Amino acid sequence: MNEPKLTLEQVFAMDLPPIIIYAAPVMFALVFVEYFIRIRKLRRNYDTKDAFAATAVGIGNIISSALTKVFTFGLVLLCYNLVPWSIPITWWSFALCFVVLDFCRYWAHRVAHEQRFWWATHVTHHSSEQYNFTVAFRLSWIQQLKIIFFLPIALMGIHPVVFFIVHQIEVLYQFWLHTELIKKLPRPIEFIFTTPSHHRVHHATNEKYLDKNYGSTLIIWDRIFGTFKEEEETPDYGILKPVGSYNPVYLVFHEAIDIVKDLSTYRSPKAWYKILFGSPNLTLNKKAYAEAAGLPVNDSKEEEVKAKVEA
Repeated sequence: MNEPKLTLEQVFAMDLPPIIIYAAPVMFALVFVEYFIRIRKLRRNYDTKDAFAATAVGIGNIISSALTKVFTFGLVLLCYNLVPWSIPITWWSFALCFVVLDFCRYWAHRVAHEQRFWWATHVTHHSSEQYNFTVAFRLSWIQQLKIIFFLPIALMGIHPVVFFIVHQIEVLYQFWLHTELIKKLPRPIEFIFTTPSHHRVHHATNEKYLDKNYGSTLIIWDRIFGTFKEEEETPDYGILKPVGSYNPVYLVFHEAIDIVKDLSTYRSPKAWYKILFGSPNLTLNKKAYAEAAGLPVNDSKEEEVKAKVEA
């Protein structure tokens, strides 16, 4: 129970397998297979510029993850060393970590859609208006901030190595969900696990599909917490406020830039809180920010209010 404290040097010395890097050749091969099927067999459009932009974003994510590796590992290790117990590395500790991590990922994902600050770390993944395997590469360079949602796993005493391996498997699982080529699977699978059908709903802008199906590997969390939606008609993909750019830097930071602009526009802590932690949909309706700043307006006078605030 009271085992010696782990250090970063010890964890890094374990030479943990970079599962995602090993899987990269297979993922790129599937990207080309999907491209061939869509273009040659199905005669459907394929936005190659969007695909290259997604790949550039993915490469940037790998670099940012490497640069913040000490920080993220350090936080996990700090929490793990805080508790006076530890769970041994066994088959059941991997199973326990999988369930708990998937639960945490559900809530991290849900919060990232419900609060604008966290949406800025996730919006990159949703900004594509096409849906194929390359969308899985669109991972923000600042999403490492969400490590705080996973710290309870370390506080449970689950070994950092177990967390590291299970987390990679969970991230890798997401890849195959991003395709229109795989239709609905047998009902038992669709009931328990997140499938491409479920995840297409999640990436949709259709009103009936908005803010649904947050599950990473298990869809049961959505069924339990009331955020599940079955795929019906073909989804429309993207975000409510289209980015209109293939620039990978802008794809990653456009929402953060908009947040900074809004924070500098309003001079009220209430408005700042609403901007940071209110619904991301408020980016389409600045009226709520003005009202939080004590400047009640109607939609037709939004520009007038903004001028008053800036003055």
